[in-house]
Amino acid sequence: MSSKNRLRAALVALVVGLTGLATAGPAMAATQPATSVVSSTAQDQAPLVPTAFVDLPTSDLKAHSDRHKIEVTYTNDTAADVTVAPQLLVSSPDAGPFLEPTDVTVQQRTTDGCWKTVQLGTQTGTLFTDLTTAQRVLHPGETLTEAYRLTVLNPAAQGTVQPRIALYG
Repeated sequence: MSSKNRLRAALVALVVGLTGLATAGPAMAATQPATSVVSSTAQDQAPLVPTAFVDLPTSDLKAHSDRHKIEVTYTNDTAADVTVAPQLLVSSPDAGPFLEPTDVTVQQRTTDGCWKTVQLGTQTGTLFTDLTTAQRVLHPGETLTEAYRLTVLNPAAQGTVQPRIALYG
């Protein structure tokens, strides 16, 4: 399976999973991080589903280097507010071996300049950062810039790092 097909399969699985979460009930919802937004209707509580992605330049996952520094930038060049979410995908080679979340550590720079560890999901050999906790509203002309650093923990790890922006609505 090609890298692009595996990414598409991972995206489909992620969208199906996010869509299913809305109807999974309280047991599944309890495993999701709590949010500070309180709404009065079930429709408001359903997670947003991305309608498109803006792929940014990819790079090889280099196990021999200390850390990969990755900057994700996106500017809202429309006349309306846009909901976006930055995401990192780390794809395994087509022939394997598949990457595990323990093979790498991803950290995100916070607004106060500290680094916080980001939990990774995994699907079909692709590691990914969560979209639901990364969503932001950009007003017209605003730019989102997120800095990440990726540390390879397994010297045998191979793959591709693909930053992207999820667009909603």
